[in-house]
Amino acid sequence: MITYLRKRIITAILVIIVSLSINFMLVHLAPGNPISLIAGKDNPSPEMVAALTEKYGLNDPIYIQFFKYIGTLLKGDLGYSLINNEPVIKLIAEKMGPTLLLALTGLILAVLIGTALGIYAARHKGSPFDVVMNGISYLFDSTPGFWLGLMLILVFASLLKWLPTAGMVDLRASHTGFAYVLDVLLHLILPLLTVVLSQVPYFFRIARSSVIQVMAEDFITTLRATGMKEGRIFRKYVFKNAILPTVTVFGLSLAYVVAGVAIIEIVFSWPGTGKLLMDAIMKRDYPLLMGVYLILSVSIAVCMILVDVIYSMIDPRIRHNEKG
Repeated sequence: MITYLRKRIITAILVIIVSLSINFMLVHLAPGNPISLIAGKDNPSPEMVAALTEKYGLNDPIYIQFFKYIGTLLKGDLGYSLINNEPVIKLIAEKMGPTLLLALTGLILAVLIGTALGIYAARHKGSPFDVVMNGISYLFDSTPGFWLGLMLILVFASLLKWLPTAGMVDLRASHTGFAYVLDVLLHLILPLLTVVLSQVPYFFRIARSSVIQVMAEDFITTLRATGMKEGRIFRKYVFKNAILPTVTVFGLSLAYVVAGVAIIEIVFSWPGTGKLLMDAIMKRDYPLLMGVYLILSVSIAVCMILVDVIYSMIDPRIRHNEKG
């Protein structure tokens, strides 16, 4: 296991380095310039533009900028936002909590609900439940998340007036303690429901197809022929093999949790990193963009290591094949 884990960590480090290099080049070569926003649109003088360009090191060749950025990273500094003039790590840290609350909670609920429904549908293949759930899953999977969010706002906020339309808290109220928690939960319902409804079909279809595939294997037929009870076959053999694809997809989805709900955050004005990332893209805030992309790369690498470890624990054959 130690050797297996060591190989995965080395691979993850290489992935982060390559991802960091590619992202840096793409961000800096993309059209647009943050200096035009910083200097203002009211005919800034060429001297001001030149001074700002030199101040932020944007007049250096791109490879020089890259090595300077790496040097800053090695000191544990993600740099300063060009637009906000605040430390990047501070801006990201302030937005990380709301994003994790929304995206992580939604993802966990989606994988639990979707997997449970998928397993039940697979074990009752061809039943009315299976047919209806398949139709519903394709309907919600083909529905854009932002449109679904807008429809939920229209129904539950505008028409029924049961829930707030946007934000994380009611800014007009000064809630504290338990009242503050209730206020956050009330504002969380609609964006969370949007995330769950968007993700459940994905996990439903993966779980359903995996269970059906494993249940059709020859060794399952052999176990049935021996007289073993269907429930025991499922618990001991089918579930363990069928859950592997779900673990993989959950790991990948978890890795993208930082930026994966950006559109939904914008629809509901949720103060998370997704909205921060979109603002950084629109304003060409290079350090902030690179900071978010770096955290995203590290998240992917770490989650892939965790997925590989869980894989090897569920199915030791993977670990043995790696040694072979």
